[in-house]
Amino acid sequence: MKPYILYIAALIIFISSCQEGKEHTAPAIYPRDSVAVMTSFGVNTLVSDSGLIKYRIVAERWEVNQAKVPSRWIFDKGLFLEQFDEKFHVEAYIQCDTAFYFDQNKLWELRGRVRVRTVDGLRFSSEELFWDQNSHELYSHKFSHLITPDREMQGTYFISDEHLRHYTISNSKGSFVKGKFGSGTENDSILAAPDTVKAKKRLPTTPSARTVR
Repeated sequence: MKPYILYIAALIIFISSCQEGKEHTAPAIYPRDSVAVMTSFGVNTLVSDSGLIKYRIVAERWEVNQAKVPSRWIFDKGLFLEQFDEKFHVEAYIQCDTAFYFDQNKLWELRGRVRVRTVDGLRFSSEELFWDQNSHELYSHKFSHLITPDREMQGTYFISDEHLRHYTISNSKGSFVKGKFGSGTENDSILAAPDTVKAKKRLPTTPSARTVR
């Protein structure tokens, strides 16, 4: 009988120790509090707008985060973006070191070695460029360099339509071929002259355009 008594005593001790135990729990972590909705690597994809394919995105890392305010797409490893017309012809390409797209405001913010080239041969470079798709404008408040087939300009403020066909650079200087813009022939030397166009500075569309981090 003694073995059974020892077994029952051990069972009672085990049950009582389980009842006295405390459960240690941590607060629940909800994915939407901090985690991105989507994170993709090695991206090469087409993006449509209003039912038409308008862009091709190439990026090493693409994060879609709706927890941040405002919600945004994040390209922190660089971005290459092609824009197409209705016939799927490339209108322009844009590349930069870092990019943010605020989907609710339809605002792109490009940072670090921003380079743009259009089908007309225009080349733009700066350390900053905003693209407001609501107002169909491109603008920058940092030093910008613009080269066209027949002139070269640079200045501290830039604004343009999104096709880079009508633009303004203020506080600038530039050069152009005398045969196209003054007396002389096209083979004449380049004439340097300050740009006389002055533009009223445009503030970013939303507070997010000033501070995104």
